[in-house]
Amino acid sequence: MNRRVDAYFADRPTLDDKGGGSMLLKSAIIIGWAVASYLLLVLWAPTWWIAALLALSLGLALAGIGFSVMHDGGHGAYSRRGWVNRASAFVLDLVGGSSYFWHHKHNVIHHTYTNVDGVDDDIDASPFLRMADSQPLYWVHRFQHWYMVPLLGLAFATKWYFVDDLSAWFRGTIGGQPIPRPRGWNAVGVVAGKLFFVTWAVVVPLLLHPPLTVLAYYLITNALLGIVLVLVFQLAHAVEGTAFVPAPAPTERIERSFVEHQIATTADFAHGSRLLTWYVGGLNYQIEHHLFPKIGHRHYPAIAPIVREVCAEHG
Repeated sequence: MNRRVDAYFADRPTLDDKGGGSMLLKSAIIIGWAVASYLLLVLWAPTWWIAALLALSLGLALAGIGFSVMHDGGHGAYSRRGWVNRASAFVLDLVGGSSYFWHHKHNVIHHTYTNVDGVDDDIDASPFLRMADSQPLYWVHRFQHWYMVPLLGLAFATKWYFVDDLSAWFRGTIGGQPIPRPRGWNAVGVVAGKLFFVTWAVVVPLLLHPPLTVLAYYLITNALLGIVLVLVFQLAHAVEGTAFVPAPAPTERIERSFVEHQIATTADFAHGSRLLTWYVGGLNYQIEHHLFPKIGHRHYPAIAPIVREVCAEHG
């Protein structure tokens, strides 16, 4: 598979396997969308329903920044220049998260131990949700298909920003796995990012609007942001047909090889939608992303037939 993907780029010597110039334009469009939505919401919105639409627009734009700008940078797939990748990854800090903790949670843990219960923190929502057969079953889980979306919409983004990141720093673990605590400039970046986010998301609106108004539109924005982020993950990893693996004992190994494990625990979806592919940064080609995370997402639609072809040949 590696040889054939390498050959794909070798046959196209002018093609950059990273983002290329098109990523700069795409980033400008999505970040501009977010900034415009925010400024119109905070400084203009003449009626409640226009404000609500702008809050929804801001939520979609923030999710798009995560999918299409920050994600590639965090994987080193945005550019051949390391500082450009770090800058695009740091956009996450400006909108509430932490690129430092995301790297350890996503790149190190999730991409290595995808859908491994007890290790992959992305499938641990106990006791509210049960996402793997090896997790405890409670009576309330029979209703989780009803309450999952509103619960995550209300809690996911805010919990991530203000609880999960700070808990990881305090505990030095994510999902029970040890991580190095941020030090030096990494620590400065985490703190500066949180302060910047609180300033634009909370302090500035409170200077211009009543607290209940600010709270209402903050919740609308973060509800849609959380729902979109979670549903894209759900479609990529937590659907029928993907495998969930109990964590092996310390002296044992996961049975499948790394590549087979990634294919078994990951799913593609909506290949036919060019608009969705653009918006979610190619994450509907999730198998291709897990196999080639350092290749820019704009190449996933071309790589997908190669992946399917090799998988078919090897059963």
